[in-house]
Amino acid sequence: MKKITLLLSCLLIFAAGFAQTTSQPKLYDPAANAKEDIATAVKKAAASGKHVFLQMGGNWCGWCIAFDKLVKSNDTLKNYLADNYEVVHVNYSQENKNEAVFASLGHPERFGFPVFVILDGKGQRIHTQNSEYLEEGKGHSSKKVLQFFKHWSPSALKPVAQK
Repeated sequence: MKKITLLLSCLLIFAAGFAQTTSQPKLYDPAANAKEDIATAVKKAAASGKHVFLQMGGNWCGWCIAFDKLVKSNDTLKNYLADNYEVVHVNYSQENKNEAVFASLGHPERFGFPVFVILDGKGQRIHTQNSEYLEEGKGHSSKKVLQFFKHWSPSALKPVAQK
């Protein structure tokens, strides 16, 4: 009887662990070619007058998942991002650290994860954002995130016409 109970307990623990790993969101693809994905986004951004928003992190990063959920669940944030940016999730994990891409962007991983990089329509890095400054309380602040999106949008960086 003890063996059966032990066996059932092990199976339940294994099943619970498997269910957790398969139900986790997969925002970041370790097999993706980040350099190509960024180049494609830059072309789209140039054609549509947008910037490129790189969300850099990994599926292992709870803060990365939480940030993505915040943006997708908040219509104001979701729409502003879609209207002004091409978005690329750049993976950083044991499977693929994308070292060359991170190096080409000035090693934004030094700020922790998630970290955000804004590129213009020519692929030039115009800003790197430590996500810590977008936090408030126990999560990211919708107000601070929207302010960040607005401050680095294409229209915010256009020079004001002189009178």
